[in-house]
Amino acid sequence: MIGSGQRILLVGEERKYFLKAGNGNFSTDKGIISLDEIVGAEPGDVIRSHNGSEFIILLPKAPDFFEYAKRSGAPMLPRDIGLVIACTGMNRNDTVLDAGTGTGIAAIYFGGIAQNVTTCEVRPDFARIAEANIRDAGLANVEVRASDVLEVQGSYDIVHLDMTIGPEHVRHAYSLLRPGGYLACYTPFLEYLFGVMDAAEPLFSELKSFECIEREMNRTKRGTRPSTRVGHTGYLTIARK
Repeated sequence: MIGSGQRILLVGEERKYFLKAGNGNFSTDKGIISLDEIVGAEPGDVIRSHNGSEFIILLPKAPDFFEYAKRSGAPMLPRDIGLVIACTGMNRNDTVLDAGTGTGIAAIYFGGIAQNVTTCEVRPDFARIAEANIRDAGLANVEVRASDVLEVQGSYDIVHLDMTIGPEHVRHAYSLLRPGGYLACYTPFLEYLFGVMDAAEPLFSELKSFECIEREMNRTKRGTRPSTRVGHTGYLTIARK
């Protein structure tokens, strides 16, 4: 049952709205929707605007937060976050440290999988935005800290860094990781990639780096082929202690 103030997704014909239940009315070109009527509904129920337009009520998932949540900058793409999850084997038994929280999208994905997540953001204004997004996602197992990751102590199964990474960050991550744990570093430029590799190589038992890239498939009457547009985003380094 959907409660007052809970984040929801309304899906209508060619329209999607990322809203909170129970907060008056919401006006659209498809009519006025009573958000109070959504309170007590179940996911999959249908609500109608004042002119009869229908919307399906859904609970948002991580991709919806990537698309609609308030942003403080450009978050990692879901496909790149998926690579981090796949390459580290992240699961429900893992304790994860995430740094460079930004909007909180990676932390939301990780929080839906791991046992608990601590995410660090040096900018308090960014941390507040991320905390609100994570709260809207209903993830009680994710803690947002407005602090430098170098101040963190403890033991973790996975450390993920999406920020300006120096050798000191790689060394600190190594000190925090349990034996067999993984460090995942997302870097936008080759110079930072090389810095991560140089710092990690003498410390970690396994090390691999690769480019994050994607090509869409274009389908026309003539046939189907990969797009000539290359979707490069950045570089990912995975290291195992």
